[in-house]
Amino acid sequence: MRALHAVPTLALLGALAVPASPTPAVRRRLTLGRERPVAVASPLRISRLFGDGMVIQRGIRVPVWGRGSPGAAVQLTFDGRRYATSVDSSGGWVVTLPAMGAGGPHAMTVSSESSSLTVSDILVGDVWICSGQSNMEFALADASNGASAIAAAHDSAIREFKVPRSWAMTPDPELAGGSWHSADPAHAGSFTAVGYFFARELRQREHVPIGLINATWGGTRIESWMRAGALHLDSAALAALIERDRADEEKILAGLRERIGVLPDSDAGFAGGAAPWADPSLDDARWGAIPVPALWESAGYEGMDGIAWYRTSFELTADEARRGVRLGLGMIDDSDISWVNGVQVGRMTSQWNVARRYDVPPNALRAGRNVIAVRVEDTGGGGGIYGDSALLYVETNGARRPLAGSWKFRVGAVSVSLESRKSGLPTALYNKMVNPLVRFPVKGVIWYQGEANADQMSDAVAYRTLFPAMITDWRAAFGNARMPFLWVQLPNYMAPVAEPGESNWATLRESQHAALALPATGEAVTIDLGEANDIHPKNKQDVGSRLAIVASRVAYGRTGTAASPKFRRMTRRASRVIIEMAPGGGSLTLRGDSTLAGFAIAGADHRFVRAQAMIDGDRVVVWSPEVAEPVAVRYAWADNPAGANLYNSRGLPATPFRTDAW
Repeated sequence: MRALHAVPTLALLGALAVPASPTPAVRRRLTLGRERPVAVASPLRISRLFGDGMVIQRGIRVPVWGRGSPGAAVQLTFDGRRYATSVDSSGGWVVTLPAMGAGGPHAMTVSSESSSLTVSDILVGDVWICSGQSNMEFALADASNGASAIAAAHDSAIREFKVPRSWAMTPDPELAGGSWHSADPAHAGSFTAVGYFFARELRQREHVPIGLINATWGGTRIESWMRAGALHLDSAALAALIERDRADEEKILAGLRERIGVLPDSDAGFAGGAAPWADPSLDDARWGAIPVPALWESAGYEGMDGIAWYRTSFELTADEARRGVRLGLGMIDDSDISWVNGVQVGRMTSQWNVARRYDVPPNALRAGRNVIAVRVEDTGGGGGIYGDSALLYVETNGARRPLAGSWKFRVGAVSVSLESRKSGLPTALYNKMVNPLVRFPVKGVIWYQGEANADQMSDAVAYRTLFPAMITDWRAAFGNARMPFLWVQLPNYMAPVAEPGESNWATLRESQHAALALPATGEAVTIDLGEANDIHPKNKQDVGSRLAIVASRVAYGRTGTAASPKFRRMTRRASRVIIEMAPGGGSLTLRGDSTLAGFAIAGADHRFVRAQAMIDGDRVVVWSPEVAEPVAVRYAWADNPAGANLYNSRGLPATPFRTDAW
């Protein structure tokens, strides 16, 4: 699963203020990256970024690098132009290509005395890094209009390189894998959906090839994507972090052994094509109990990946059994095979974010008790049957009976993948998924992350410092102090609240917005594109489109490009507050209702109440009969500010804001 929440790394960082002394083994791991490389004979290699179908950045000199035997001569040919270098004493070589205009396809050959490598179908255009957590990782195939977008994907000038999920505790120059693919129906489905729609818009606007480098990992905090220096972590602090992680792993394994006993490595419930644990006559009285829906990690099986079985039952009349039923089994992370009375009724593979709805035919049903068995396989992160309890039901004759509650539970096989925990360690993802990219020139970065840092108010506030620090540090690493950096402000999420109040998500949006103080930055406001019950909203097309609008202004210098309305200043006139806005193009307007909504107002007592509001040119007048002497106004200040409807005439929603610093 793309885990929704990760290790609380700020707590770990705080615990490292006085780091423990590292063990000799950890000291050695930390110093490995600084040891003098030993020159050994090795075959000619090129960075994984340079592969068939790649896109390289136009308008800038591009280094091409790789490995080989020290002292060996290396020749590189690019469209008939020849370059020569030699492998240095540490085994590395580099050739720098001159700046080129958009176009292609080109071919490149790299050779030494003993071997030769050819890279074909190279395009020159604009390369964008797409990074963050699961909403950037979210695949095109899972988007709300993914099927039609995939069928229409016939633009070979949009290409993606997927960086594998990988980690390291010291900077690593080598990628763990990856290859380039064109946007065609065979490959586009696995592209980052936000990145694909962003690239598709740019192709229409800029008419150059677009390359996407997809470096994402669901459930990850910003600290995992930052360098040690940007986090003010020295070698002693990193050593203590490694020791703490090792101790946590040992604790998880010990806890599972205490709960389960010997950890099974094969599933006795499903072998040789038979599924004895799906048999309705099976005596499951000695099975454990587990609440459904809930990830099994939260039910006492922390850190467990692998296979587990769930069983429950429901009653039918003879007439209902003859008609057949629909079975809702909620969200299942990651894969399932489901049976009713021993008859397989459905299965999905690696569909962790898809609600299961299976039609059960009459021949699988009986009057009286009917037994459901679900085999769940989890490959990493959270596991089990989870999500909204309303997604668990038996539907018959148009009526739904709930299935949420206590189910029988038994572990089939354990494959404890502590690897997924590494994504929560500060620096770990930067070191292995970003560090190998920094020599590769890019046009800019699009970023969608923050959900994992919004669980605690302290984390949401800290993001205000961490985010600009990360942007500045990435720019330093890539050697481009004005590298365009664009992000998605977190959308609306969770149930709307009746009254104004504090909000972690609103605070994190404010922390994101504050980074606009840095040059060459931009923000796509998506406060209207979320889903109350799903942290992974499926409308990625509008997200990508809004990022492309921001890119047109920030990265391509297109004047007159629309932007979301933003707060400028406030003044008070008697019992009313005048909010001056930067409309971002066009004029302020409201969408939907004839009444402007989403505003709250407070006096000196800091007590916010819902406010009335009206548009007056580029201003909004806000008031409430409950607040005679207002001093502060907030707009769309909630996890899910339902009803917030201030837009501009270019169709973009206003950025959430507050005038207070309470």
